[in-house]
Amino acid sequence: MTAPSPTDPWLERWLPMVVAHADGTAILELGCGSGRDTLTLAAAGLHVVGIDLSAEAIEEARARVPAAEFHCRDIREPFPLTAGTVGVVVASLSLHYFDWPETMALVERIRRQLRPGGLLLCRLNSTRDFHHGARRDLEAGADDFYLVDGFPKRFFDRAAIDRLFASSWRVLSVDEQVVERYQQPKALWEVILERQEP
Repeated sequence: MTAPSPTDPWLERWLPMVVAHADGTAILELGCGSGRDTLTLAAAGLHVVGIDLSAEAIEEARARVPAAEFHCRDIREPFPLTAGTVGVVVASLSLHYFDWPETMALVERIRRQLRPGGLLLCRLNSTRDFHHGARRDLEAGADDFYLVDGFPKRFFDRAAIDRLFASSWRVLSVDEQVVERYQQPKALWEVILERQEP
């Protein structure tokens, strides 16, 4: 596991690859929140289309990154870009709210959104994320999916990641990390993949 990063600048090391894969197309950011990662992408000269369920977060993101395009909606709803045309999708800590069939369906929709060779950068809750809801007991729930503070939340181990991206993805990097993005250290997986044809 990689040591904690004090500011969590996770996208910076991937920016050259992101720019190359975007190749002038918009980047789709799922679960953009208040625009923290959007700002990093926009500062690199990229056009970002962000989606988030929270109207308050979207307003903050619009104020932070006025050049980006934002949509307040559930990421399970249709994406605002044409399928098969997107070079890069970013989904940082936004794919963990759903049961396993919905999660698989969402990942397949992301794959179809990308053009062949398109890039997915995602971060997923680790089963070691004990400060943020992961459970150490044997009653954690089916597939590490259970309520945390009243909200559904999924936690991933390496086997779950391998299962989630087993079909039509080329894995470029899988790294379990601890980041200092919140008040308590957060354990997560950083996963970088390319869309492959089935």
